[in-house]
Amino acid sequence: MAISTRFSVAVHILTLVDRNRGEQITSEEIAGSVGTNPVVIRRIMSLLKKAGLLHSSPGASVTYLTRDPKEISLYEVYRAVEGEKQLFDMHQNPNPNCFVGAHIQDALDDAFLNAQRKMEAELKKVSLQDIRASMESKAN
Repeated sequence: MAISTRFSVAVHILTLVDRNRGEQITSEEIAGSVGTNPVVIRRIMSLLKKAGLLHSSPGASVTYLTRDPKEISLYEVYRAVEGEKQLFDMHQNPNPNCFVGAHIQDALDDAFLNAQRKMEAELKKVSLQDIRASMESKAN
């Protein structure tokens, strides 16, 4: 199972808000940068607000990060939009009368959990500031 695009869109939103710090930015403007519908942006922004990463309110107000971008990890963004779901889905209903079917799920559980933990550990090492700095260095 792939991680949904909500994660990359959420990072895009937060980075754009940070880059436009102190300026009013609408969901329509963000949607134009992301290349999606403003409704999608508002839904993801709502998840980011609930997670305490973003402040925004309807109308003509300034949207801003609730913490310094150095203090917001990609892991926090990931959890805000993806929740606690597992990275890998296990196929359902394998044949219990088949040796592989009867044992494959237990055998894969540890490998899948280990991979998820490693991915999460890597996301914890990267901040929004790191993403912004990478963007700026690649643009030059």
